Amino acid sequence: MCGICGVLHFDGQSPSVDVLQAMTDALRHRGPDDGHTYINEAIGLGHRRLAIIDLSEAGAQPMTNEDGSLWVTFNGEIYNFLEIKLELEKRGHVFHSATDTEVILHAYETWGVDCLARFNGMFAFGLWDAPRQRLWLVRDRLGVKPLFYLQRPDKFLFGSEIKAILADPTIERQLDLTALHHYLSLNYTPAPYSLFANIRQLLPGHYLLVEANGACRIESYWDIFYREQIEQPEAVWLNQFEERLAESVKLRLISDVPLGAFLSGGVDSSAIVYWMSRQMKQPVKTFSIGFQERSYSELPHAQQTAQACRTEHHERLVSPDTIKVLPKIVWHAEEPTADSSMLPMYYLAQMAREHVTVALAGDGADEILAGYETYTAFYAAQLYRFIPATIRKRLIAPLIQRWPPSHHKISLDFKLKRFVQGAELDPEAQHAYWRIIFDETAKAKLYTAEVRHALQGVDTVDLYRATFAQTKATHPLNRMLYVDTRFYLPNDMLVKVDRMTMAHSLEARVPFLDYRLVEFAATMPPHLKLKRWRFGKYLLKISLQHRLPDLAHWRKKEGFNIPKASWLVGELRDFAFDHLAVPQIKRMGLFEPAQVTALLNDHLAKKQDYSHQIWGLLCLSLWWQKFMK
Repeated sequence: MCGICGVLHFDGQSPSVDVLQAMTDALRHRGPDDGHTYINEAIGLGHRRLAIIDLSEAGAQPMTNEDGSLWVTFNGEIYNFLEIKLELEKRGHVFHSATDTEVILHAYETWGVDCLARFNGMFAFGLWDAPRQRLWLVRDRLGVKPLFYLQRPDKFLFGSEIKAILADPTIERQLDLTALHHYLSLNYTPAPYSLFANIRQLLPGHYLLVEANGACRIESYWDIFYREQIEQPEAVWLNQFEERLAESVKLRLISDVPLGAFLSGGVDSSAIVYWMSRQMKQPVKTFSIGFQERSYSELPHAQQTAQACRTEHHERLVSPDTIKVLPKIVWHAEEPTADSSMLPMYYLAQMAREHVTVALAGDGADEILAGYETYTAFYAAQLYRFIPATIRKRLIAPLIQRWPPSHHKISLDFKLKRFVQGAELDPEAQHAYWRIIFDETAKAKLYTAEVRHALQGVDTVDLYRATFAQTKATHPLNRMLYVDTRFYLPNDMLVKVDRMTMAHSLEARVPFLDYRLVEFAATMPPHLKLKRWRFGKYLLKISLQHRLPDLAHWRKKEGFNIPKASWLVGELRDFAFDHLAVPQIKRMGLFEPAQVTALLNDHLAKKQDYSHQIWGLLCLSLWWQKFMK
């Protein structure tokens, strides 16, 4: 796992050595083991290395082929590189390292851009093809690894993080209001946007070709296709699923450094730990984070799995005083992202890095196997709408809205309020609404008149509709799974994992997102993913019920949330009021200070739970101070 960056000049200039070095240095936390740059005529490539495979100098990057015609800077892992390497050696290629990086070079020599079809992994890389005078930028199929870029008339820059691009002092820092609009709705910035005008993200499963004359072309090379008519016994599906998951975990155990696993106590991470324990000779090192607030802590469940799998288990509690690191978290998140679970993830990665360099995680299972309650909510909404509209809107909804807010984890009042509002929408808007923080009405009220005018007609739900339009799936569940896998997963969940692990130079691997397992899950009948509208990840749970008998497989998903609602009226009150004070809001020039203050006061008075909204605004304020001041 590493940090990559580069610059290609279109005006005949050679990249500045100092600027390229500054870009590379900005990614030091992603690769503390080594760093190098390469400059030749108009191209400059930078690399920071976190050595995982072939720890020798032979693995240094940027790396070239035998005649120096190709250069690559690579972040990630190609898990099946040994298989590809063997095939290339049979074709006469000679290798000088034991790395997967060198496989990329020789695979490109042999198959060109079509070599991507052979790679199984998580990756982002930039490859300079000198004979063609062309830069090839690639992001993996599911978007596990990030890749940002900026195109100007005179040059093109790219990096694993925005900080690398901003290291060029000629880059102006301007706010993208459309991106801000979507951020407020989602608490994350959806690709291809970033909050910086002109800095964009390459979408998952896409590559970008940049010619030396400035011409750019983006191509999609992979997508998920749902085959909904395959019929076979449940036992056959179960056996095939287990084989693929076990193989996916096995592939991700390839490492020349110590590795372990994140263990939340949920079914996803427990499954990963189980299959690791079956395939590793030594006990699996597992890591868990908990909270003093019982409704938020899953440590007892994690301990059950750790005992059943006989792991070497490590735990840590997160408390409100850890908020001191929030500015640092915002600096690493940078797009920005305000998923509050970044806080425990930050400490989880910090703890794991004290013992290992690689950690396997359970992310992705919810999106491919229907683990979220939003899928159940879709079917519940269909039933709910059989109730006459007059009763729903004049009796039930007002009654639910008067329900006192609770600060418990995913409380009943929160779910009911969200449900009765979203159930009145069409299915696509409904699916978006379950995750909306500020809706369009709330944002319009929050904005200054100038910002409100500039954003007229922009609706975040349209992003969901556009993603729904991309899938050919017809079953409602598969359509929702497609949107969450292609939109929510890479823009929020995988950002959280990548940025918080890389903050501590820790590599995270996600077996559920092996593209072959994802494609297999897309062929599974919907009822094996969501059973009777209630039991998500059904096949996964069935596969574990006799292997980990102490696990409460059928308990509801709890997530990795923090008790921010109670923290914001307690230990974090002054911190929030300080960073969302009227002078700071006026300096940003985006929001009406009175509206921000009202949110804080209403939450403090427990009139409504505005913790999600306040957290998003708080992270935005910290981001502004870090990046725009």
